[in-house]
Amino acid sequence: MPALTTSSDGFLLHGEPFRIVSGAVHYFRVHPDQWADRLRKARLMGLNTVETYLPWNLHEPEPGRLVLDGFLDLPRWLRLAQDEGLHVLLRPGPFICAEWDDGGLPSWLLADPGIRPRSSDPRFTAAFDGYLDRLLPALRPFTAAHGGPVIAVQVENEYGAYGDDTAYLKHVHQALRDRGVEELLYTCDQADTEHLAAGSLPGTLATVTFGGRVEENLAALRAHQPEGPLMCAEFWVGWFDHWGGPHHVRSAADAAADLDRLLSAGASVNIYMFHGGTN
Repeated sequence: MPALTTSSDGFLLHGEPFRIVSGAVHYFRVHPDQWADRLRKARLMGLNTVETYLPWNLHEPEPGRLVLDGFLDLPRWLRLAQDEGLHVLLRPGPFICAEWDDGGLPSWLLADPGIRPRSSDPRFTAAFDGYLDRLLPALRPFTAAHGGPVIAVQVENEYGAYGDDTAYLKHVHQALRDRGVEELLYTCDQADTEHLAAGSLPGTLATVTFGGRVEENLAALRAHQPEGPLMCAEFWVGWFDHWGGPHHVRSAADAAADLDRLLSAGASVNIYMFHGGTN
């Protein structure tokens, strides 16, 4: 049984009521010498969980070659998170967005001009399956089922904004299960009726992403999913900058007021970002 389960209106961790209060920390954008410091600051801020994407294009720079060292030493980052007493949400994609080149899809995928990324095209799913075959054995010891910090894993990423190939989403879901991921699986989409319909999977927890209009967006999730936890999987407290463009800033007071509304509604949250790092 997964460590993290759902009730009619929330999460249970080992059977006890639990609210996820998480923040995003992308290990691949933070110098490894700073990982322990940033994770400690996350805990000191009051977070009980941290979240990260996994960039496929860095972890598998060419077909069949897995990289898990230096800035990409995810096992070390997971150990440090656990040492700090933090739970972890993993978001392996295959597409991660993350304000990252091609959403983390490897450039070598495009060597086949007819391939259809983020679809049930067998050329695409076979490439992702091969990546998981190499990646997941190194990560399995860090799942909660094996005493590790990882309590949930995301299926794809805001897929409803891109397509509606439910067979593809089912493939990603099953690919994780077939390779030993026992923990809670979830999807995330923008809090839009059409996005939620296209990007979610029956029987899989749906979560939403937004930065404001808290009550309206949580209501959209509840309309789509009448029972289960309310969770904002990306609560946008800032925005990314384009190179050479203006610096985007959101006032702390404005973000804090919306965060208070979110927590007052009983929802779980993942603050995006807790620590942004750099490219």
